[in-house]
Amino acid sequence: MARKSAQSAAAADPSAGTPETEKDAAAAEAKPQRVIKKYPNRRLYDTTTSSYITLSEIKHLVMDGHTFAVRDAKSGEDLTRSILLQIILEEESAGAPMFTEAVLANIIRFYGHAMQGYMGSYLESNLQSLMHMQSKMGHQSTNIMSQMQEQMQKQTAQFLTAFGLKP
Repeated sequence: MARKSAQSAAAADPSAGTPETEKDAAAAEAKPQRVIKKYPNRRLYDTTTSSYITLSEIKHLVMDGHTFAVRDAKSGEDLTRSILLQIILEEESAGAPMFTEAVLANIIRFYGHAMQGYMGSYLESNLQSLMHMQSKMGHQSTNIMSQMQEQMQKQTAQFLTAFGLKP
């Protein structure tokens, strides 16, 4: 899973061959990939923890950045994409969906279109940019909050001092 993402990112972004990206790819490959087996009874077995897991737990693996592959227990066929799509379907069906009908219809229109090959890498690079921006904003908002907190503490200390109270 991580290898395909790195390859498609490299195809979409000519600067993807930078040493930092290569280090990230090497680190991802150095980590043993978690293998989850799917049995005919639809149960998912995590070979790392030697226990059955749910789609919700696989979602948590994704959220935590773990690399894994889901394989059919009999044939060994890679079912990772199918399981990820199933998680997306469940998330879209519950609560507030991320994709509007118009977005889904437009994605479907790209299947069979001459631009189909570019759509995946386009979406992936834009999502990576969004995540990078979100990460930067998260760090900035943390700095802003700590600066505000420091300023409030100083003002409180000045206020207390002005009234002859020790902070």
